[in-house]
Amino acid sequence: MSHTLTRVPAFLKRWAAPVGLCLGLSLASLSHAQEGGEIVIGGSIPMSGVFAFAGVGIHAGIGDYVKMINEQGGIAGRKVSYVPEDTGYKVDVSVAAFKKITSQNTVNLYYGDSTGFSKTINPELERMGNILMTGASFATEINDPEKFPAQFLVGPDYTEMFGILLKYIANEKPGATVAFVYSDTEFGRDPIETSRKRAEELGLKVGAEIMTPPGSVDVSTEVLKLRRANPDYTIFHGYVLAPIPEFIAQGKQMGLKSRYMGTFWTMDNSTVMKMGENADGFMGVMPFRYYYDEEEAPMLAKIREMRPEYQSTAYMQGFMAAMLMTEAAKRTLEAGKELTSANLKASLQSIQNFDTGGIIGIPISVKGNSVPVGRIYRADYAAKKMVPASDWIVLD
Repeated sequence: MSHTLTRVPAFLKRWAAPVGLCLGLSLASLSHAQEGGEIVIGGSIPMSGVFAFAGVGIHAGIGDYVKMINEQGGIAGRKVSYVPEDTGYKVDVSVAAFKKITSQNTVNLYYGDSTGFSKTINPELERMGNILMTGASFATEINDPEKFPAQFLVGPDYTEMFGILLKYIANEKPGATVAFVYSDTEFGRDPIETSRKRAEELGLKVGAEIMTPPGSVDVSTEVLKLRRANPDYTIFHGYVLAPIPEFIAQGKQMGLKSRYMGTFWTMDNSTVMKMGENADGFMGVMPFRYYYDEEEAPMLAKIREMRPEYQSTAYMQGFMAAMLMTEAAKRTLEAGKELTSANLKASLQSIQNFDTGGIIGIPISVKGNSVPVGRIYRADYAAKKMVPASDWIVLD
């Protein structure tokens, strides 16, 4: 095949040169913007609906940490931007929020509002390959780096929370009888089977497993089952508040001497104190220090400086989520690598003996997709505070 060479008119040459130059500059500018632009944290945040009590705190915690890190110069000189959308704690709304935020921004970090959303969006995260995500869920299922390679949990998963409680019980009262009371939800059932086996390994007896509808009001039949088992400790899981106060009140009326315990989403100070005098002595596992803890914790001091009023445990969870996500981004950029899901996750999993500024009372290490550390706190109703009942407990 022959090619006929034709001469380019002079006026076209004069026009093409600057256009080509401009195009080159535009592409270079775009490339530079992608390389050195803002690091965006997207967020499906439930600021309305049934989970709003937590979403408002999470939103404030992420926002405050982003403000703090930007005041210190950002990450590798790049500003961090937080772009949230209210989801009302609905999976379809959360997915729509994710699509909106990621279509309008170059997002590398994301906070999800629920286990349902985390599971639904997982294939999309893998397809995109440029986002590291965490969120409000502590589901054991997500603590699997092979199935959820672009996600992690801000603390121990629900099974690990039970593990921390059972470790404490076995140490305080060897051979104790425990009861598990949990909601008939995926969240409630999550740790039960594995924890039954773990209790036996620790020499504890599981005297009763009682499942109720979430937020149920009439628990008299279930309390009778608890009375027959007469456990030394009763662990509630899968609830925020109801029906825990009713269980405790009726149990005390029947002369039960059980000590009552909860997991993370029950453990906010204001939630526990809503139990009234029955709150006194209520215990549970907490991955973070409380806002008012008086132990040496420079990051808590900064939070109290920014916000002189009490901040919830959900605030601490959001704050820690932002800290760990941005630490992963910082390590990735310092290593000269691109902000891909795989690189961000590898950086996250390189976190060993990391100082959180006292938000968590000991240096932490990421294991798998979680941070299996917690402490037992006990309610002092007279002081209206949760006070430490143990040292920090780390699971192997």
